[in-house]
Amino acid sequence: MYGDFIDNLRLFTKGGSGGMGYPRLGGEGGKGGDVWVVAHNKMTLKQLKDKYPQKRFVAGEGANSRVSALKGSKGKDCEIPVPLGISITDENGKIIGELNKEKDRILVAEGGLGGKLLTNFLPLKGQKRVIHLDLKLIADIGLVGFPNAGKSSLLSKISHAKPAIADYAFTTLKPELGKIMYNDFKQISVADLPGLIEGAHMNKGMGHKFLKHIERTKQLLFVVDVSGFQLSSQTQYRTAFETILLLSKELELYREELQTKPALLAVNKMDLPDAQDKFHVLMNQLQNPKDFLHLFEKTMIPERTVEFQHIIPISAVTGEGIGELKNCIRKSLDEHTNQENDAYHKKQLLNLRISNTISYSELPSKNAVTSARIDIT
Repeated sequence: MYGDFIDNLRLFTKGGSGGMGYPRLGGEGGKGGDVWVVAHNKMTLKQLKDKYPQKRFVAGEGANSRVSALKGSKGKDCEIPVPLGISITDENGKIIGELNKEKDRILVAEGGLGGKLLTNFLPLKGQKRVIHLDLKLIADIGLVGFPNAGKSSLLSKISHAKPAIADYAFTTLKPELGKIMYNDFKQISVADLPGLIEGAHMNKGMGHKFLKHIERTKQLLFVVDVSGFQLSSQTQYRTAFETILLLSKELELYREELQTKPALLAVNKMDLPDAQDKFHVLMNQLQNPKDFLHLFEKTMIPERTVEFQHIIPISAVTGEGIGELKNCIRKSLDEHTNQENDAYHKKQLLNLRISNTISYSELPSKNAVTSARIDIT
């Protein structure tokens, strides 16, 4: 959690106890209510925490069996409203499920059975469970860069966010979320995540939390200062090319799959003197990385260099290149969505073919049918 921004919550849930049975007349007590987690479009984890500060969710008890109603009625269910894109895990980190669409629901704690002959007419208690809610995706685009690369200024330039910008090394301390608005009313969300520092994968500074957020964006936008970067007078000066290598290395050390996310590169501060020359040098290095990698320590070089879909020179101060950057972001996201849709349709077609082959083949073995079922789901 950072300030007002909450991306995970721990909740206590308990199903309702069952109702008492009625031994003399063989009456059954009602089952206890269940606890469900339900996805709602307009909900945030912060709203949930504010509305239920105790973070306890207990369902109603089943009604006791009585002469006028031998079968006791079921206890009232309890619903926990959460935003879309939530993954739910138990106390041991085991995934209970994910909620991705409006009105998706998952049972997290079951009510106890009512008293009946089998239980000697004594009711059972409801299930108790501590659950963790984690927000999986916080934005379409995540800004990646070392402190002072100008990410906050860029975010305020391309979107309606008003980040508080500090003038020291660890700039943004909580994710700032902004939205890019397009003329046709399309919106793309951008998260400026806490500044990454060398050694973040080892959990220095805010590093580890930052990297966890990076997993939750669809694409990455690297932001580097064309003139390079120096964290403090004690640390080494890094050129723009070295900065990109180091950022890639940090992502790789934390989790290799992060490098397979589509990425764009914004080269910032193009309004500074000599920026144009430095940009040409950088482009040459990015186009022929093999010619330059031998100049660096082995530990700095990532296993595979990030391939950028677009490289855009910009100045967050003068606004140069900002329009082009917005177009590239949109283009890249659209291409990615189309690829995902194509992959999904291909998979559906394949599943259809598999199920057809199986239904037409004579007396398939049991295994064939079950494997087809697995594919189709």
